[in-house]
Amino acid sequence: MSSPMLSRRTALLGAAALPMAAAATSANASAPMLGLAQENFRRVKVGNFEVTTLLAGTRPVEDPHKIFGLNVDAETFNSVSAAAGLSTAAAQFFFTPTVVNNGSELVLFDTGLSGAATVQALESAGYTADQVDKVVITHMHGDHIGGLSTDGTPTYANAAYVTGAVEFDAWSGTDNENFDGKVAPLAEKMTMLDDGGSPASGITAMAAFGHTPGHMAYMVEDSGTQLIIGADFANHYVWSLAHPEWEVRFDMDKAAAAATRKRMLDMMAADRTAFIGYHMPWPGIGYVEKNGDGGYRYAAHSYQLML
Repeated sequence: MSSPMLSRRTALLGAAALPMAAAATSANASAPMLGLAQENFRRVKVGNFEVTTLLAGTRPVEDPHKIFGLNVDAETFNSVSAAAGLSTAAAQFFFTPTVVNNGSELVLFDTGLSGAATVQALESAGYTADQVDKVVITHMHGDHIGGLSTDGTPTYANAAYVTGAVEFDAWSGTDNENFDGKVAPLAEKMTMLDDGGSPASGITAMAAFGHTPGHMAYMVEDSGTQLIIGADFANHYVWSLAHPEWEVRFDMDKAAAAATRKRMLDMMAADRTAFIGYHMPWPGIGYVEKNGDGGYRYAAHSYQLML
């Protein structure tokens, strides 16, 4: 049996602790809500190259079935979404330019919706806009060329520019405001390339037409390691990548875009090649796997390109 003195002392200590516990609980509860947060860059290795994805923006978009799966009915879209744990009320969009440092040049792929957002992410990653040696444009949609200039001045003052010849020619003379305002003023500084061309050492252009007439992806390769900068060949990890036959509102040639998706997905799944998708879930790096029914699934990168 415990002594009365010990029991009384224990009780007193417990009683004394109660106000302190209440005070601690009160203090913790008073911490402000800080909102969603995430880093705005992620750096990995491809051989001896450093590859950095930049989060240049993210936003929710309502009613994703108006964008993805235009050729499937609501029941199918809702069923696929539910199986993947996805809301059909809204989707979160990500905008992800990529920087490749091959040891001799700093190469930026696409420029985001605005120069300010991309430069902010670039600086968080340890670079400045003036350090960019080349800017490669995968295609001419506004969320890829918007950051080419800021208030009419080139954002990357020391850079040369590279884009696909087919893509440039397709947009020329179309009276497109984004092209005329952002790309055309830099035309004299641009190098045009075709499928198989190289914008920089260790980087090769891959025709991935359909999303736009001359949409390009790029293979980055060094010391036996490969990574594909896939741009917009697939715009969502379920509603586009897992179902490449689903039509996407922003694909200008929907049949060609679907054929490109299947070709690239087959190749990446067979070779276990990592890729960066401009609109994939942040940080935008992943792999393609084949599932049992002949389809595809997205596997997010973990640490494969850190070793």
